[in-house]
Amino acid sequence: MHEPDKVIAEAVAAVEAGRVLDAPAAEGGSAPATKVDANAKTGTKIRQWLMTGVSYMIPFVAAGGILIAVAFMMAQIAWGGAEGAVAVTDANQVETIQNFNALSLQHWAVVLLATGQLVFNFLIPVLSGFIAYAIADRPGLVPGFLGGAASVMISAGFLGGLITGFLAGFVALWISRWKVPKGMRGIMPVVVIPLLSSLIVGIVTLVIIGRPIASAMSGMENWLEGLGGGSIVLLGVLLGAMMGADLGGPINKVAYSFGIAGLTTVGLAADASQYRIMAAVMAAGMVAPLGMALATVMRRKLFNDVERDNGKAAWLLGASFISEGAIPFAAADPWRVILSSIVGSGVTGGLIMAFNSTLVAPHGGVWVLPLIGNALGFLLAIIVGAVVCAVLVTLLKQYAHRKPANIEADAVAV
Repeated sequence: MHEPDKVIAEAVAAVEAGRVLDAPAAEGGSAPATKVDANAKTGTKIRQWLMTGVSYMIPFVAAGGILIAVAFMMAQIAWGGAEGAVAVTDANQVETIQNFNALSLQHWAVVLLATGQLVFNFLIPVLSGFIAYAIADRPGLVPGFLGGAASVMISAGFLGGLITGFLAGFVALWISRWKVPKGMRGIMPVVVIPLLSSLIVGIVTLVIIGRPIASAMSGMENWLEGLGGGSIVLLGVLLGAMMGADLGGPINKVAYSFGIAGLTTVGLAADASQYRIMAAVMAAGMVAPLGMALATVMRRKLFNDVERDNGKAAWLLGASFISEGAIPFAAADPWRVILSSIVGSGVTGGLIMAFNSTLVAPHGGVWVLPLIGNALGFLLAIIVGAVVCAVLVTLLKQYAHRKPANIEADAVAV
């Protein structure tokens, strides 16, 4: 309104150049969200793309994880202890919401659990969508979110979200650079780029990526079934390592599914191996976020301000069996964090089997201690694994002389 001639001239120039200008930040408002240095080296750009996606995802991890943790705490009170975690998980959420009673603590527990789960459903789409956004700006959002949702659909998890984020970003960027007639330039960012990039990303994710992941998951499940009759400690180490391998992705989900499958078996003894497997799976899934949180306290200088803040949230997320609490660390420094997570989680899984700890609930973390057999051994195994994870990741970072990243360059202010 204040400079119409200038705005119109810029719009005409943008159309003539075949590009779309970013909307300027309002006076006194925030700067553009994507902070990627166009002149940076390839490795730095990849890190910045990842950090953009992770930074937008962090609030979803924290909000969803805390809501789920509170729901399990309330469930133990509402159902009178041990059976609360199982009851709230098995409750019919739709029926409870339709007949919601504000005076029923059970209903509140179910609603909070459903709300937390809904928030968690956005994790992978947001990660994928904003990685694509960092690469291609607005044209990357639609295919990025689609790729993330498709990754959830085919159980590709965190790793699938990373792959589809980069795929969507580069596909959208490629299409946006096409030389098209002047008359088509106006509809490119609104219709053509979202349509074609979504088509390509959807087909590649659902058809090409989906099949090998499904086959791999099936093969791993059969392999685990075959190991069940052998060394129970070795099985615990293996399941623990799988829980720490991709932090909520397909490998993690195979191990978790193997654990909860035993809970459906009728007539199990109190110390049945299936309950020990469930305990090993949950304890190992708590190690990575707790280990990363501990590492940010042990060697603060190895982590930037954003990572240290993530570490504070990771204490509660890890205690609540939310493995995704370590995703921000894994996305920023994949091989060191994943390797440390695998080792620490594997140690915990093996110790759980050795201590003969058992668990009859599918979720809940430390909030379901009344459901755990040999709870002291369970907690000790988690502490040992978290310490191993924290020590290993700090040694790896120190050995590689990794300096704290510049927040302004690597992270996005949400």
